[in-house]
Amino acid sequence: MFPLHSPKQNRILAALPREDYGRLFPFLEFISMPLGKIIHEPGSPITYAYFPTTSIVAPLYGVENGASVQLSIIGNEGFTGISFLLGSGSMAAGVVVQSAGDGYRVKANVLKKEFDLRGRLQHLVLRFTQAQITQTAQNAVCNRHHNIEQQLCRFLLMSLDRLPGHELKMTHEQIAIMLGVRRESVTQAALKLQTIGAIHYSRGHITVVDREELENSVCECYTVVNGEYDRLLWNDPHPFPARDLDLVV
Repeated sequence: MFPLHSPKQNRILAALPREDYGRLFPFLEFISMPLGKIIHEPGSPITYAYFPTTSIVAPLYGVENGASVQLSIIGNEGFTGISFLLGSGSMAAGVVVQSAGDGYRVKANVLKKEFDLRGRLQHLVLRFTQAQITQTAQNAVCNRHHNIEQQLCRFLLMSLDRLPGHELKMTHEQIAIMLGVRRESVTQAALKLQTIGAIHYSRGHITVVDREELENSVCECYTVVNGEYDRLLWNDPHPFPARDLDLVV
């Protein structure tokens, strides 16, 4: 049983062996992550890496006319700041909080030192990076070839998988940016899902009432992305012994 707030609510941190986790634990800072907060500015130096626990964040890519799109999300399965670990001090995209909640942050140079030890953290980071690439590519395919209802179901299910409950704290406007469509299209799709009893929504809140209805309506993209995360991160053929995962709180 996790305490009310624990770094172990993030699956990357929870997967570290005791010794590795122990080195990072003193540097992990609990942080509230409100809806819409920008945690990384595009082109700015990366000073912190963020490990969401009950929040979801998303890289935000912009163009000159002011439009923007989000092609992936990160929740308790991952973290931000990959580009810093791979040798870049900044990233082209900004990162914004997509669903409000909490998380932990650590100074990027501290995490880089642990990464450079070439231990379990580096192994997880590289696999998470590959999973993120798959998510980004598959989401782009989905946004191009599947209808709005299917895209919304995929987005809601992926978000649920990264949150501890059944409620998402986000607006239709933010979902529209994620899917690259008009807000009105999201509202219409959400109304259809509410009509069949899959969700209930009010301003800034979406509650999933019947997950099975979403799974019946979603396209194959959800299964493809989930399969990659399971294969790369959670079905590791060479896991550490269970005793190594008995972490300090």
